[in-house]
Amino acid sequence: MSLRIETFSNVTGGSSFFKAVGHPLAAPKAAILIARLASFGPVAVYDPLGLLAGLAEFYDLSSVPVCGIYVQDVEQVGKEVFGHAARPVTDLPSSGARTVFIVAFDSQRLEGHIAHLIPKQAGVVSLDAMRVPEDMLNDPGHYLSKFNWATNFAWFRDGDGHHTRVVSANYWPRYGAKGTRLWACLFDGEGRPIADWTEPMPPTDGTVVIDSRQVRERFGLSPFCGSLFLHVIGAAGHDVVKYALDTYGDDDTALSCTHDANAWPADLYAGLPAPREGERVSLWIQNSHPTPIPAGAVGLNLMGSPDIRVLDRSVPAFATIELDVASLFPEARWPQQFEVQAGKHFVRPRYEIVAADGRRRLAHANVERTDLKPDPRLPLLTGGAVDKGVVGKGHILPAPLLPMGRWRTILLPTPMSTAQTELPVKAAVYDRNGAAVAEHRFGNLKRSDSVALDVTGLVADKTVAEKIGGDGWGHVELVYDFDVGTIADGWLHALVRYEDVKSGHVAETSFGSHMFNMAMVYRDEPQSYHGRPPGLSTRLFLRLGTDPWDTLCHLVYPASTRWHATSDTTLVLMRRDGVEVARKRLAIPCGGSRFWRYHEMFAEAERMAAGDHAYVLIRDTTCRLFGYHGCLAGDSAFSLDHMFGF
Repeated sequence: MSLRIETFSNVTGGSSFFKAVGHPLAAPKAAILIARLASFGPVAVYDPLGLLAGLAEFYDLSSVPVCGIYVQDVEQVGKEVFGHAARPVTDLPSSGARTVFIVAFDSQRLEGHIAHLIPKQAGVVSLDAMRVPEDMLNDPGHYLSKFNWATNFAWFRDGDGHHTRVVSANYWPRYGAKGTRLWACLFDGEGRPIADWTEPMPPTDGTVVIDSRQVRERFGLSPFCGSLFLHVIGAAGHDVVKYALDTYGDDDTALSCTHDANAWPADLYAGLPAPREGERVSLWIQNSHPTPIPAGAVGLNLMGSPDIRVLDRSVPAFATIELDVASLFPEARWPQQFEVQAGKHFVRPRYEIVAADGRRRLAHANVERTDLKPDPRLPLLTGGAVDKGVVGKGHILPAPLLPMGRWRTILLPTPMSTAQTELPVKAAVYDRNGAAVAEHRFGNLKRSDSVALDVTGLVADKTVAEKIGGDGWGHVELVYDFDVGTIADGWLHALVRYEDVKSGHVAETSFGSHMFNMAMVYRDEPQSYHGRPPGLSTRLFLRLGTDPWDTLCHLVYPASTRWHATSDTTLVLMRRDGVEVARKRLAIPCGGSRFWRYHEMFAEAERMAAGDHAYVLIRDTTCRLFGYHGCLAGDSAFSLDHMFGF
């Protein structure tokens, strides 16, 4: 069953209430508050903001002797709340309450409104009893300000030769933040907090690095696999904690990268692939709340199928468990894909694939939207080319075609909203200069269809390969094909898999489409990093692999309409402390791409000056680029994921 909480709205953004009451430091205080209410009844509950139902989803209030629920809004009078018919707060004097519980933070003003109505013998308590320490608040006068709750979870493991590393940058000072700090709390697999610490954030644009091996050594921990809770104190501009997550091993059989977990738990996720023969696909469920997930509340179904099979065990508060998808669907095989029935119990989940030869990789599912409806205007606005229609090519999902001598590129469209009963899509392959060299029309896919395209095979013909030229790289775009269907909501997604044809190592990433580089605005597209659309510039974070790894980067310059002929892209090599070391310039043709490696782009002296945990800031004020990054462990292993901007 889904939690009845508000986590995120695509209109108003993220909710702070669930973060505030579910914070690891608030949970112990909630237990004390509930015990106090249980001991000092009868309790009159005053719920002026409608927060009681959400609080009850996280904490068991059955021990509280409630004598009545009171509300402020006349429209709420008479409605059932927590098993009681809501009464007007003007009835409070006759409640006979020993305690009045105000379900709100910053309750002093609200209490003042009803001071004359509170029974003389009654004490008053509120959610302020659950507040985190004041020095953790950026805006203490507005407790639910989103900038007090710049939080996120990371999947974090160390043991049996497997390690993880979280890498980010202190981008908040760019938006006016001062004195930012990081509070981190590590939970083991059972949900027990085993370490927590506070550390100052680095200077502006400096890197934040949390390595599981160092955490384990610092705190003397046994092997663990759980959740790392991150809270940036003093945030401004952004309430999203973005990061890259590397997983690596003592040997080269384990290497992959993914990114931040999306801090708002959703009802549904999708894009979870079924295993190939001999593979194990595990979904890592990270309970993101201080309340257990009941048995039967989480499940899987094959995309487009009503057959939901559930996890028959509970998951403790803040615990992390591994769900082998074969335990529910032993018959499922790639390229089939799963929908995850998550019920808002956990943030965007990671999945891990272990191949028959022991190689493993980590990636993430995506949020499946439940609020979208098909837009009949899209086929009319979209012309299918940069010089046709109001929005030209419209929504574009760009992905690298990695050098074909080493990698095979495979693309799988993934339904990502409940409105997508069909997907009319096609894929077009472009050389590095933006010239189209091949096309594949999927047709009008049913929701239950799972059709993977071997993009490399599509361009393997000698004539086409000659058009690609050089090392055989370019990019592929998944777009709508309105010649075969007209049902579209703009939330077009795909999983893209990359196979090393020599070593057998595999990496994969999944993401959604956007409209790129056009002056018109459609809904919130072209998407902006900060503020109103259109977003027509680039600021991407390229974390660099530690020695002896090299780092790969593939930048794509997609355009929905005609735009500047070439990009004016700057690659700024930054030291860990945010100091610039060197910069390079790139001119990427519109509609084209550029594949490059760190060790080839920057000289050895520049790399030495940058040191460990440096990064490259990819900046362009003339266009929006879409980027991919990964690490290269020689010829034996690699990782790849799309990059994040700020």
